[in-house]
Parts: sequence; structure tokens; C-alpha cells
Amino acid sequence: MSGLTWLEVVLRTLAVLAAFLVLPLLVGQTEHKVMAHMQGRLGPMYAGGFHGWAQLVADGVKFVQKEDVVPARADRSAFRLAPAVALVPYLVALALVPLSPDLVGADVEASALLVLAVSGVGIIGTLMAGWASANKYSLLGAMRAAAQLVSYELPMVLVVASVALAAGTLSLVGIAQAWTPWWLLWQLPGALVFFVAGLAELQRVPFDMPVADSEIVFGPYTEYTGLRFAFFLLAEYAGIVVMALLFAVLFLGGWAGPWSAVLGWVWTLLKGLLVAVVVIWFRVSWPRLREDQLQRLAWLWLVPVALLQLGVTAVGVVLVR
Repeated sequence: MSGLTWLEVVLRTLAVLAAFLVLPLLVGQTEHKVMAHMQGRLGPMYAGGFHGWAQLVADGVKFVQKEDVVPARADRSAFRLAPAVALVPYLVALALVPLSPDLVGADVEASALLVLAVSGVGIIGTLMAGWASANKYSLLGAMRAAAQLVSYELPMVLVVASVALAAGTLSLVGIAQAWTPWWLLWQLPGALVFFVAGLAELQRVPFDMPVADSEIVFGPYTEYTGLRFAFFLLAEYAGIVVMALLFAVLFLGGWAGPWSAVLGWVWTLLKGLLVAVVVIWFRVSWPRLREDQLQRLAWLWLVPVALLQLGVTAVGVVLVR
């Protein structure tokens, strides 16, 4: 491998790491501000002065100062490893999502399939956290999260298969390049299914039953404190970033927009930020579902709609080609 190739690999790796460290924190800060405005929360608007700019810094200092506690009966190795297992898959997934045809950490042929596969690994960290905590409530939350992932993975895969069929490729770069404004109508049902399933996989409101902080005290993460708990929160925001950018590439054309040759990556980030704001808006506006309502929504509504979308796409591709 030439020196130039090694340099390119290093630069791409550093760029992905920088994005992984910055974008989730940006989403977290946006959530503070959006919730503060929509719910009239005064606290997040004062820290540091102007518009509460230091709220995220204050949260970081708080987590660093907290004691790292491991329950006496816990499986110590699994307990300590779980946050990393929950976080790292999103780092790998972020490396596969393109911001433009030339700005992508790793451009692989089946990147759409690989992103879904890698993102699904994160649930192992949640299962490890619940099982290793030696807490029945934590184990219950972990099992709920696993059941939720199994239920909502299927409609998400079907929808991505529909988009890949329409584009004729499993490459995210190829899908974004094949996108046309007509897809906003043609793939709209699939886009709605993908968004709802993504919320459920991230265990965000209204699908946050496994971590319901007002009922079971953050479920599988009940026994976690300090930085280890912060890593689970970071994994949640990293998941929002991956889901939002993936939605932008699959359904909104990614870098399609004015002066896309120069500003393509900006359009992708702006579209992803818009999706992330909608995710936050759902947290502010929607009540939590019950577990039976969650399963009913997945199997009686999302799966049939995703199958119908796949069939419509197949017919459309045959007629066009």
C-alpha cells in the first residue's frame, strides 16, 4: 500500500472520529434547546449565560465527578464492557454513511445492508448491561429492549430493501445518486415506516418502555453511574445521528441540492439535522406507548405497510425498466 493510500486511510479515520465526537454532542445540545423552548424549561437556557451555551459542558462535568459504582453481585467484566459494546457499532455505522460521493469513511458495495447489520449489534450492549447488573428490573428492561429490536428490525430491513430495489444497488452512495424527487411520493410509506422503526430501535419516545425513567429508572442502565452511564447516553445520540443521516441518504437524496458539487455534504448534514429535530419533537409531544401497543404497531401495521411498499416498488421497477 502506497504512502498516499495510508495517508488517505488515516485522514478518513480521523474525520469519522471527529464526526463521531462532535455530531452526537450537537444533537444533545439541540435537544436541550428544543425541549427548553417547547416545554418552557428555564434551566437549560441559563447555564453559562447566552442561551445556556454551557449546559452540555455542565452535564459532562457532572458525569465526570460522579463515582463509578459496580454492584457487589454484578458480573464485573461484562458490566464494564457493556457501554463500549453499545457505543462502538454506531462508530462503525457512521463510517459507512456518505455525506457526499467523495466524503465517506468506507465506501463498500453493500453499505446499506452493512449499516443495518452493524447497528443491530448495539443491542448486545444493552443485554449485557441488564444481565450483568444483578438487578431484576435491569434484566427486565434489557429483555424488553431485545424484544423491541426484533420486532422493528424486520420492517426497517424491508423498507431499505425497497429503496435498494428502486435504485438497483445496495450501496448508499449509489442509492443517493439514483434518487429523484419522485421518490418523495413513491417511497413515502416506506420512509414513514423507517422513521418509526428507527425511533423504536433507538428506544426513543414514544417507544422508550425499556428505559422508562419515570417508571423503571432507566431499565437496563439502572445500576450505571458516572462516565459509564454517559457512554450509554452518547450511544443514544450517536444512534440518532446515524439514523438521521441514513434517512437523509435513503429518502431525501442525501447531497442533492443547489451547488451539490461543492456543498453536497452540507445538504446531507442539514437534512440529517432536520430529521434529528423531528426525533426530538416526538420526545416532547408524544406519550409513551404500552408494550402490547408497541408490538401491535410493529406486526399489524408496519410490517404489512413495508411489504406493500416493497411490492409497489417491485412493480414500479418492472414497469419502468
